[in-house]
Amino acid sequence: MSDPTTWDPARTALLTIDLQNDFLHPEGAYGRAGQSADSIAALPDRIAPLAQALRAKGGTYISAQFTLVPDKDGEPLIAPHLKQLRPFLGKGDFAPGSFGHTLVDTLYPADFVVEKVAYSAFYQTRLEYIMRAVGIETLVIGGIVTNGGVASTLRDAHLRNIETVMLTDGCAAFRPEVHDATVLSLGTVTHQLTCADALAWLEGAA
Repeated sequence: MSDPTTWDPARTALLTIDLQNDFLHPEGAYGRAGQSADSIAALPDRIAPLAQALRAKGGTYISAQFTLVPDKDGEPLIAPHLKQLRPFLGKGDFAPGSFGHTLVDTLYPADFVVEKVAYSAFYQTRLEYIMRAVGIETLVIGGIVTNGGVASTLRDAHLRNIETVMLTDGCAAFRPEVHDATVLSLGTVTHQLTCADALAWLEGAA
């Protein structure tokens, strides 16, 4: 794997996973259900300077957002395992175009939005199409949750020979020990940098 500090920022995208109102805003689906964590709430402010710095170097910001597709009656198409884990999810939650589905204000707007229906931002989405169309070769990835959407996306990128940086403090899980174990397990498939180190690289890039 090549040293990420040698990457061309103009051919690099920041890709955030699921940093949307239904997960993070107090009035979103998870907030209303009392499902929150300080480590998750802190992410947008930590990642926003990276998006700004990368764009200043000609790079791109892509937001991948979890989506529950409404059926003909407006009821969300929820996978059985997710319904069991999150029984509070209901009509209107994570629906395309809704407040809850939208990227949080701190990061809004992204250059591109990718709707995703499963953990990985690559699974049945337009992410690879966008990358090819605008010449993106490498990805810097953060978001939630570390052991879910972030891990799945990083592993899928590795399978596609797309080099990545995992922002070790730019992603989070509901339990810190789960986050830490996932970061350790992903060390063989991705580069790992803190947000501060990634920002220093971008600000110093030619």
